[in-house]
Amino acid sequence: MFEEYLRELEKIQLLTPEEEKDLWRKFKIEGSKSARIRLIESYQPLVFKIASPYRRMQNIMDVIQEGTVGLIEAVEKFEPEKKVAFSLYAMHRIRGRMIDYLRRQNEIPSEEFIFEVEDYRETAQEKIESEELSNQLHTALNRLPANEKNVLEDIYFREEKADEVADEMKLSLSHIYRLQKKGMQRIRGMLSRFIANW
Repeated sequence: MFEEYLRELEKIQLLTPEEEKDLWRKFKIEGSKSARIRLIESYQPLVFKIASPYRRMQNIMDVIQEGTVGLIEAVEKFEPEKKVAFSLYAMHRIRGRMIDYLRRQNEIPSEEFIFEVEDYRETAQEKIESEELSNQLHTALNRLPANEKNVLEDIYFREEKADEVADEMKLSLSHIYRLQKKGMQRIRGMLSRFIANW
């Protein structure tokens, strides 16, 4: 089944910016179901890319299926007028779905590959800058105390609500907010020094 999935991926052609813009217009403004399907299909390689660190797992197709659900959710909620690259918007939902599934299966790897996916249409310079910033952000997150790191990942990357995080971590909601605030302050401090010297 995985090999069949890979063969189907090879048939997918990436959209040009103009084609994608037209599809978003048809879906979001005109309600075109075919445009919605085309967008989901064209971004399936992004799901595979995010799932690739887990490809040796026996349940890789279940991981991909969860990621596809995240992709569909992202397509439904995306607002093109905000001028954010869809791939960057979608990657967090896709990865969050995968990680939640693996956690439920008690199979989450120690390395979650949080900042690994690049936008398909980045220029070479943008890609270098994006990767460097991602590396710095990854480093900053890993330097946080464990509770602050977990709270930020749950809220910002898995898009969980603060009260859900509080229940999972068995902490009060006010404590979660304090951890979130402290973690963001530390991240901003570490990244501000990096950006100032960029």
